[in-house]
Amino acid sequence: MHDIVIRGGRVVDGTGAEGVTADVAIDGGVISAIGEVTARGRREIDAGGHVVCPGFIDLHTHLDAQIGWDPDLTPVAWHGVTTALMGNCGLTFAPCKPSDRALLAGMMETVEDIPREAILSGLPWTWEDYGGYLDALDRMKPGINVAGLVGHCAVRYAVMGDRSFAETASADELAQMVAIVTEAMDRGALGFSTNRYEPHKAPDGRPIPGTFAPVEELQAIAKAVGARGGLMQAVGAKPEVLQAISDAGARVLFSWGVGAQKGAGAASAAVLDEMIGERDMTAITQVRGTGYMFGLQSGLPFRGETWEGVRKLSLADRLAAIRNPDIRARLDAEGRRADSWEPLPNVYYLGDSETPDYRAERSENVPKMLEQTGEAWVSLFLRLSDESDGRCLFNYRMFCQDLGELGDLFRSPRIFPSLGDAGAHVSQIMDADWTTFVLAYWIRDRKLYSLGEGIRRMTSGPARVLGLSDRGVLAPGMRADINVIDLERVTQLRPEIVHDFPGGAPRYIQRARGYRATLVNGEVKLENDELTGTRPGKVLRHVH
Repeated sequence: MHDIVIRGGRVVDGTGAEGVTADVAIDGGVISAIGEVTARGRREIDAGGHVVCPGFIDLHTHLDAQIGWDPDLTPVAWHGVTTALMGNCGLTFAPCKPSDRALLAGMMETVEDIPREAILSGLPWTWEDYGGYLDALDRMKPGINVAGLVGHCAVRYAVMGDRSFAETASADELAQMVAIVTEAMDRGALGFSTNRYEPHKAPDGRPIPGTFAPVEELQAIAKAVGARGGLMQAVGAKPEVLQAISDAGARVLFSWGVGAQKGAGAASAAVLDEMIGERDMTAITQVRGTGYMFGLQSGLPFRGETWEGVRKLSLADRLAAIRNPDIRARLDAEGRRADSWEPLPNVYYLGDSETPDYRAERSENVPKMLEQTGEAWVSLFLRLSDESDGRCLFNYRMFCQDLGELGDLFRSPRIFPSLGDAGAHVSQIMDADWTTFVLAYWIRDRKLYSLGEGIRRMTSGPARVLGLSDRGVLAPGMRADINVIDLERVTQLRPEIVHDFPGGAPRYIQRARGYRATLVNGEVKLENDELTGTRPGKVLRHVH
């Protein structure tokens, strides 16, 4: 008898191959057989009519703090993610002396919009080195697997102190940084991350440590990371810097984008081809038009004395205020004075249905709605907020504004759909459902990817980038991280604001529909779209 048998599903193994009907047997957290399994399971999952595939691997999260108070790691755990990479963009909480905790928490707040006080109160802070941080994660018993990169900001500050913000490291300081990164990988870090995006600032307004570090510094670290088979992740780095890191010997993971103008997708793909060549480099980008999401329950897009008063209220009181004729008249008048809202052509209404409308074309933006209704922008916002009891949301597409161009970019083998940014910008952006959107839109509806190829780009492809050899593919001997999905029903549900961070800080959450089961290390973590309460995740450590 097997521990678990998943019966009669369409097994899509993660290699890029298309599905075949088969059973999957699991014993001791490992896949023991695929095919016709005659022996029974102590537990059986009927997968008839469903897709059975590897668990999804999220290459870009900032769950480094949230894991301290939400070890289930929502929302990604609702969307089939069984492994999440943390420590991206140069920002980590280790190495860290006790005296530096507030600084590292403050940088995470100013760059990633994770509340500083939640970070300081929600983590145990029992470590100083990166290995100690991973040990602390082990004790938290995460609901899904997590892996980490050690961040440039923390490493540079640990060695150089305040000089790390702007000065060049001495030869001795660079050697110390390399030694810290080497030790972090020996204790389990999968590699190193860096951030060269100048608008990312520390609390005092200075660019974060590492922003202007010489390329030679990154090359020295990349040589040590590459010697251990590790990964270098970068954001905001120019192509020549990414190439230099790769040429020093490390695998490279980086963020990429696409414009909205006609031909931008194909052009962006061509740039990737030329830049990467034969190098081991992988780009990721968002899976749809995305950016600042707002509504009555969250951010308010208007200014004025009355609006500032409403901004301080709970959702229930905000609703009461906009339903008061006198207050509503003042809000409308103040909003009209600022009605030439500059980003408005890139703002889209997500609707009020159970499933948000992310698919609107550029001809369906808010200005087009205003042409049709004859309303002012503020009047439209107030009316829809009232009619939806405050549930409706708008999305300011700052990135990937045209789905057609994004699709042309995604045809490139150089780039994976990803960049959900879970754990960061929690009251501003909600892209952690990216896996579900890929399934529902790019695979099922648009058929941009075949089912086999789309699953590969979320499973074995990312596993190879991370250096994980025992996950990402369904095969005997592999760890049993598995999804059972009703592909015809799968969709993401409407985002909503909750106040479940330490201190009651707000964040968006977003659930999904269509996940029959998600297994992590052979245990059922999610069943019929609901978490089961188990916490079978592991801290996945680098093995050299």
